[in-house]
Amino acid sequence: MPAHEGTRTYDAVIVGGGHNGLVAAAYLARAGRSVLVLERLDHTGGAAVSTRPFAGVDARLSRYSYLVSLLPDKIVRDLGLDFRVQGRTISSYTPAERGGRATGLLVGGGEERTREAFAALTGGEREYAAWQRLYGMTGQVAERVFPTLTEPLPSRDELRRRVDDETAWRALFEEPIGVAIEENFSDDLVRGVVLTDALIGTFADAHDASLAQNRCFLYHVIGGGTGAWDVPVGGMGALTDALAGAARSAGAVIATGHEAVRIDTDGQTAEVTYRTADGEGTAVARHVLVNASPQELAALTGDTAPEPAEGAQLKVNMLLKRLPRLRDSTVDPREAFAGTFHIAEGYGQLAAAHAQAAAGELPAAPPSEIYCHSLTDPSILGPDLAARGYQTLTLFGLHTPARLFAGDNDAVRDELLKSTLAQLDAHLAEPLADCLATDADGRPCIEAKTPLDLERDLGLPGGNIFHRALSWPYAQEDTGRWGVETRHANVLLCGAGAVRGGGVSGVPGHNAAMAVLGE
Repeated sequence: MPAHEGTRTYDAVIVGGGHNGLVAAAYLARAGRSVLVLERLDHTGGAAVSTRPFAGVDARLSRYSYLVSLLPDKIVRDLGLDFRVQGRTISSYTPAERGGRATGLLVGGGEERTREAFAALTGGEREYAAWQRLYGMTGQVAERVFPTLTEPLPSRDELRRRVDDETAWRALFEEPIGVAIEENFSDDLVRGVVLTDALIGTFADAHDASLAQNRCFLYHVIGGGTGAWDVPVGGMGALTDALAGAARSAGAVIATGHEAVRIDTDGQTAEVTYRTADGEGTAVARHVLVNASPQELAALTGDTAPEPAEGAQLKVNMLLKRLPRLRDSTVDPREAFAGTFHIAEGYGQLAAAHAQAAAGELPAAPPSEIYCHSLTDPSILGPDLAARGYQTLTLFGLHTPARLFAGDNDAVRDELLKSTLAQLDAHLAEPLADCLATDADGRPCIEAKTPLDLERDLGLPGGNIFHRALSWPYAQEDTGRWGVETRHANVLLCGAGAVRGGGVSGVPGHNAAMAVLGE
């Protein structure tokens, strides 16, 4: 929609063409509403995109977000999306050294195999029995809580009744998650594996009084009603391409290269001013849905901005000529890297890393986790690369808050990447560098993104992948009926910063559309 076309009136203007904005656009257009999506970049998808980051290399990586758990099947069915996910047979592998011997914990491959792995590492049955109890409990919570994400917000008491398990409620919603972990497990490595789900993109200690870690843990164990994290077939861009197609086929207009710069509203009608390469234009709408951060929403409407957000992760994408051999020769690398490969994520290591980062220092042993998309879904590789055995690796580093990069982002990124890979190399039988592919210019196929890089590239406030701290999935003061409402009656927040936002879920987009439709 070029700027020279002048002002047009729509039922809904959606600011931002990330996955949540596209979900909202598709629902509203399918309901017969006229919809305009304004996207600043020259493509849709936001953080949920597939790109070829390495020059001359035919590998489409999920560059930013990379796994799917929180996307309800309901949204896929409702919108008729040509999109599917593939489960992983291995949940995780965590290398360790015990008694001077390289070993590790492989979770997956069947119950008996997992039981044996726990016994071999810990010397008994206790830790595995505790593992089964804890995840049996979270599985029941997932079954009861996940369906509520696409319903009007329940009250706290309503959700508590729905959970119907006071032990689970206390462990997940009231006490720091560290209490439950320490009560149930005694092995440091097992404790660490459990805790990691509470720290993805969340800078907190196991015993943080804010319970930010509990909210993160909750969202990581309820997805799909099972807590399973699946691989998007074709890469994450397959989802947003399908969403954009669904929105367009239903009649939505998607205008890329259109940056919204102001929203003026009287609560009944809103005017959105946008900027393009050709100048400025305006669009009038009954409703405006903002698929951006709460900070950006405030900037657009002239409201007071919320507290600054801060991200706390390192994201690394790699392409390998082959998977590296492990020091633990009892495990096939094709299994170890197929699930989540935990590095320096023992319970004590995570606490030390958090304390060091909180004191303004890079962690001496940076914790991270890795997985190989192409083992589950080789379609992201060109035929030649796949035939030659190439593989992708995605690394997600923890406890690296944005404040650590403020002085010299490039220098700190390089230092952190070097020390992070050194932690991985300590568990490999050959250096990772020997396995890296090279691009058309002869450079190693590896890229790293700090929180400040994500803020620059994607507009994530402070590089926070959730836009702000995750919220409890129940109503609180001023959250509104759906958790997307703002102080402006016809302006809704449909991005990750909405209540029940965060992750690749489409939930805020669905809920904002339902709010508009009066469901």
